[in-house]
Amino acid sequence: MTGVIYARYSSDNQREESIEGQLRECMAFAERSGITIIANYIDRAMSARTADRPDFQRMIKDSEKKLFDVVIVWILDRFSRDRYDSANYKHILKKNGVKVISTTENISDGPEGVLLESMLEGLSEYYSAELSVKIHRGQMENALKGKNNGGNIPLGYRTGEDGVLEINPVTVPVVQEIFQRYDEGDSMTDIVDSLNERGIRTAKGLPFRIGSLGTVLKNRKYIGEYRYGTIVIPNKLPVIIDEAQFNRVQQKLQTNKRAPARAKAEEEYLLTTKLFCGKCDTMLVGESGRSRNGDVHHYYKCGNAKRGKGCKLKTLKKRWIEQAVVAATIQRVMNDDVIDRIADAIVALQEKESTMLPSLNQQLKECEKSIRNMLNAIEAGIITPSTKEHLQELEARREELKVAILQEKLQRPKLTKEQIVFWISRYKHGDPNDLNYQRQIIDTFINRIYVYDEKLVLTYNYKERAESITLEDIQQAFGSDLSSIAPQNRSPNLFPLWNKVRVFFA
Repeated sequence: MTGVIYARYSSDNQREESIEGQLRECMAFAERSGITIIANYIDRAMSARTADRPDFQRMIKDSEKKLFDVVIVWILDRFSRDRYDSANYKHILKKNGVKVISTTENISDGPEGVLLESMLEGLSEYYSAELSVKIHRGQMENALKGKNNGGNIPLGYRTGEDGVLEINPVTVPVVQEIFQRYDEGDSMTDIVDSLNERGIRTAKGLPFRIGSLGTVLKNRKYIGEYRYGTIVIPNKLPVIIDEAQFNRVQQKLQTNKRAPARAKAEEEYLLTTKLFCGKCDTMLVGESGRSRNGDVHHYYKCGNAKRGKGCKLKTLKKRWIEQAVVAATIQRVMNDDVIDRIADAIVALQEKESTMLPSLNQQLKECEKSIRNMLNAIEAGIITPSTKEHLQELEARREELKVAILQEKLQRPKLTKEQIVFWISRYKHGDPNDLNYQRQIIDTFINRIYVYDEKLVLTYNYKERAESITLEDIQQAFGSDLSSIAPQNRSPNLFPLWNKVRVFFA
């Protein structure tokens, strides 16, 4: 019998030793029961009140491959503390021919065992719910008393002997300086640089960054406010910052957040790292500018041209080039013949990627051949003192190879051609104006794009040959800014001017 071990510890008991102990107990149980363990599935700091656990879900998925017969857990609440989840996933495992076994709870297969298992699962769920209530109650009491509920203590505070937050006289001047300087107009960059130059560190002992400075400026504990979940307790903590100053700072943070300088950072440039200058082979970078009427425009520019190093490549409008690339990719990839060729290539690649599995299979084949030769020799009466010992060694080696092959298959699950075709075909019916759809098309299929004054040269991840598109053809099809692009329906014929596009792909 083959099996796997599932081990878990919860966030309220975060100890790696817990995993080691579970694995040790489960391995000992497997040896006593004659079960060969081929894999371990481990979730760390994950509650069993939810089934959304990465290795747990991977184990359930792997059970479909019929590679193991049992799942061994230390106790049943490692598997689940929710009766519905437990019944649901045990049913799935049962359909796949897999049984869940507890090393410490001896549960029979008869009706009494079913009843006992249900009782244990119910008690486990009750314990989990009761523990959650107790933790919530304790944290609420802490909040009402102004005690720290765990996590990092904000800069400017420390915990007293009774656990209540109190002012830290060493770091409180840093907090007051930060608020004072930002209130008076200093930029966040200037404040960060000043603090780091003087060796001042955050509450975590790290150098200041824009993000960590923003965390300080937004922390309402500094005006005495204690928050726990949705409950707000005013005047519960020692006040470090005057409320009027705190409110002025929040207003400035909101105003600066909407400042024009942030427009470039908030815009996502989908072709970053994929767009290159055909003249100097330098990567194009995202840029933004503001016109006289206040409109912000986004475009791509050659890195050498941006730094004034002599390249004369023209800038490209961001939306125009991104949607042209998406349109070109859809036209070239989203048809059944190309999808079929890509799927065949991926299937072939999967076979090439695993160098271990072919070697293990060959070793198993040779081992079984040696065993057959040995048995034939025994039947022919050719027996020596070492024959039995050698045969036992070969049989042990055969079992080791079988286990190694099963483990390799578990670690490298292979996709079928049908699964690959289904996955790629999902992209057929997307909306080319949708940002997520554009990102998926570009990230999945585009390798590199070279930009020249008169054309684009696209290379795709699924083929070696490049495709050339003239900028003049794109402009004739879409105009100079692609503003007219919009999907007519959710079929592969996505654009109103698509027939013109097909001309330069013919």
